[in-house]
Amino acid sequence: MLLTTCLPRSFWLLSLALLFASGCSDTGRRASNALNSLSDEAAAPALGSEEALRERLDKVIEFTGQRHMNPQVNNAWQIIHGMLAYGYDLQLNDNGKLVPGIEWLFDGGQMRGWQLTPGEKGLKDIEEPGSKSGEGHDDQWLGYFAQCGVPLNAKIKVRGEEFTINDMVTQAQWDVREGMEATWTLMAFSVYLPLDAKWPARDGSEWSIERLLEMECEQDLTSSTCGGTHRMYGIAATLNRHLEEGGSLTGVWQTADEKIKKAIADARAYQQPDGGFSTSYFQRSSTSPDIGLRINTTGHVLEFVCLAATGEELRQPWVTRAVDYLCELFEQTADVPVECGGLYHAVHGLMLYRARLFAR
Repeated sequence: MLLTTCLPRSFWLLSLALLFASGCSDTGRRASNALNSLSDEAAAPALGSEEALRERLDKVIEFTGQRHMNPQVNNAWQIIHGMLAYGYDLQLNDNGKLVPGIEWLFDGGQMRGWQLTPGEKGLKDIEEPGSKSGEGHDDQWLGYFAQCGVPLNAKIKVRGEEFTINDMVTQAQWDVREGMEATWTLMAFSVYLPLDAKWPARDGSEWSIERLLEMECEQDLTSSTCGGTHRMYGIAATLNRHLEEGGSLTGVWQTADEKIKKAIADARAYQQPDGGFSTSYFQRSSTSPDIGLRINTTGHVLEFVCLAATGEELRQPWVTRAVDYLCELFEQTADVPVECGGLYHAVHGLMLYRARLFAR
């Protein structure tokens, strides 16, 4: 039995109220209706069959998608995390009217923390280090747009001018530098650029995706954002494309493969008896009574695992247990606000899992 099912409902509701005051809440009735349909069942579907697992995933993904954020209340950091998970399907509650989020934003929509400006070479997203309203890391928005299917030619209105995602890529190429946190830059370039691309940067040197990948592989995960899960995701996304295009595991590509395999092994080694991943990510075994933290950490690790693992690995019981555990946490918190970053990384992990295991 999960720790959260043993605690009184009042305990974890109070914890959520205190810790997730700025979380993503549902503004309508559809999410609570979905929750009621779950609670009407005698029990959540058992994982004895793939069909039951697929149905459970579909319900969790659907009712989480009904947490319609409001750009007058929620900020860019929250909303763009939602876009990472749901892409063009994400809808926002704009002054009482549901609108498609990405189209609304790119057509000139405004929200706190959304700061783009014309740059020397294209379009620059202004970083706000440590922010939980604006972009907290280099090229974070661009990396997430790449991962949720925004095309290179997508148009963006900024200060009355029209730009494209390609303008953001061009500016990001110019801005790369030694020692930067290139995690989201790598996520973007692994989608938008040829893997053998080379370009001059502001620092006067020639850069390439392989050079960025090598720099990321050298970084220590213990000091990386979110336990290194984002860094590992960017490395995995880049290696996946390399292998899909027939690349071999030599040089930096072998280094990346070894780093990925170690992170997967560590995630499994530190998995908790209840199925959740460690609240210390890849570093050591740990857990917490904080439901929000466990959604965050298990979700981040699962997101990486579902991108990086082989199909055979994804069907192993330890991964299924993590998916089962995360679904249960989503079901328990479906009618209360939850911190947006952890919520949407977690549902993105479930969506990646579903997409890889089920063809329909």
